[in-house]
Amino acid sequence: MAKTETLEDFYQQKFNWLPGNLQQDLGHFNVFQFSNYQKGRSTPVYYSRRDFYKISLIKGYNRYHYADRSIDINGATLIFFNPQVPYTWEALSEEMEISFCIFRDAFFAEHSRNWLHDLPMFRPGGRPAYVLNEAQYEQVHALFQKMIAEINTDYPFKFDLLRNYVAELIHFALKQEPEETLHQHPNAQSRLTAVFTELLERQFPIETPAQRFSMRSAGDFARQLAVHVNYLNRSVRTTTGKTTTDHIAERMASEAMALLKHTDWNIAEIGYCLGFDEPAHFNHFFKKQTSQTPSSYRKV
Repeated sequence: MAKTETLEDFYQQKFNWLPGNLQQDLGHFNVFQFSNYQKGRSTPVYYSRRDFYKISLIKGYNRYHYADRSIDINGATLIFFNPQVPYTWEALSEEMEISFCIFRDAFFAEHSRNWLHDLPMFRPGGRPAYVLNEAQYEQVHALFQKMIAEINTDYPFKFDLLRNYVAELIHFALKQEPEETLHQHPNAQSRLTAVFTELLERQFPIETPAQRFSMRSAGDFARQLAVHVNYLNRSVRTTTGKTTTDHIAERMASEAMALLKHTDWNIAEIGYCLGFDEPAHFNHFFKKQTSQTPSSYRKV
């Protein structure tokens, strides 16, 4: 199964190292800046969730794919990401200026965490991008400069100050009108279907008996993508000729067949991994999909 990107993954992939206190630092905060950042134009559109929040200041031309939407960003933009929504991005400029900070919700004091979750820019279905003019860019860039300078000091209360800088970024954005220039795909329903398929596939393969398939209904996927379930169902059916439920059931059956053939797990364990609490329910599902019982399929 393709996993949610963790802070450990982030540091290993970006820098090939881990901060020494990462396991103990539940809230964790760090800030980065890259000048003349270069990235190829052919970056594949591959969605991923993270287990941390991210606030980015970008100057350049790029495209963010966020849940079921794509947002074209040209110029200076302040953009917010939360751990619940999968996203990726494509660089459309040869060079960009990038500053960003990352943190977990525990970075904020206990009484502030619900405030963070309720903010418009972090709410599932919210608008994450805020386009800035040159003066606004300089103001936000200065805040990132302060964070970069502060995190490298020995000041014992520096994380209190850094929290204030993050809060200032948030309040700065709340005062602005969010920008959402949607990239018009040839077929928006095909676009949503592709995101749905990506999220479905990310739950596989099942690699241990303790792993469990959790998103088993169209409603589960609609909530994750922050779209209405009827719109998701209509898009998937229009694009593929099959219902969302059909796709989920077919993928579950395919995984069940692979586990029956290539593992020595008992049938109850396989059914549990696929979300069935009772072996009888798994047997019924498998027979409906394949016209065989799990035990008879395993013997073939």
